[in-house]
Amino acid sequence: MTDTPTTGTRPQVWMSLPPERIGPLPDAFTYVYWDGTQPDFPADPGEAVFYVVPYMQGPVAGALPLPHMRRVRVVQTLSAGVDHIAPHLGLLPPGARLCNARGVHEASTAELALTLVLASLRGIPRFVRGQDNEKWYAGFYPSLADKTVLIVGYGAIGAAVEDRLRPFECEVVRVARGARTAEHGPVHALDELHALLPHADVVVLTTPLTEQTRGLAGAAFLAAMKDGSLLVNVSRGPVVDTKALLAETESGRLTAALDVTDPEPLPSGHPLWHAPGVLISPHVGGSTSAFLPRAARLIRAQLSRFAAGEPLENVVATS
Repeated sequence: MTDTPTTGTRPQVWMSLPPERIGPLPDAFTYVYWDGTQPDFPADPGEAVFYVVPYMQGPVAGALPLPHMRRVRVVQTLSAGVDHIAPHLGLLPPGARLCNARGVHEASTAELALTLVLASLRGIPRFVRGQDNEKWYAGFYPSLADKTVLIVGYGAIGAAVEDRLRPFECEVVRVARGARTAEHGPVHALDELHALLPHADVVVLTTPLTEQTRGLAGAAFLAAMKDGSLLVNVSRGPVVDTKALLAETESGRLTAALDVTDPEPLPSGHPLWHAPGVLISPHVGGSTSAFLPRAARLIRAQLSRFAAGEPLENVVATS
């Protein structure tokens, strides 16, 4: 099957961002706007050859048209992770490519990871509550300087986190699925993780959610962490075992800063809201002012390659 049909009508591209906000797009296609919030499809999804998945609409919305996309050649997510789409690959025609949004979220997610680390170590949540109650919480607080930071999931986002940590005079240890040498030093394999955890003051999770990483930060992982250390999760909520984390934070042995939770959104009354030493942000690692221009740049580039029959970037799986 060729990438673009040679019939008299222009093939459809389904866009989850308004085409006029993306900028100049190839004339080879008809553009259909659907952001996952409309109850009905604006056109026949069976005619789509390229599908840009809605961003931040949950795992169900983005997958809705997939069973009907009998001609789709490319499914382009606007998220770094593809765990919400990958399970549906079997519904697509053979050879359809799934692409992630590498290059869109690294800077924003790394910014937030560093923010969560610094805010937690330097006592910022306590100071905010103190300001609300007109209390002066003076004293000594932990510094990031001279700490050891373990990054688990050393891909593009993990490397961006390290780039932002480097001026803070801390040691960075890297872990990925397999061992290799990166620009700034060695990357350890995942099977070395439990030997590294006891030496880290801060553990930052930037791993994608896969069957291998689901529940990775479970009871054994957390028990191996150093007393008083900080767990930061900017990956996916299910990478952490919430029950096990609650046990460690409620005992006061560990602290945590979480941009993602399991369940998510975190419901009212959940004990994680009030667990001691836990800072929670509402999954905003990538949803910043940097998103739209970077997403638009990615979409333009991918569609230009697709129209020209050139290899796509960021291909993570093929049906």
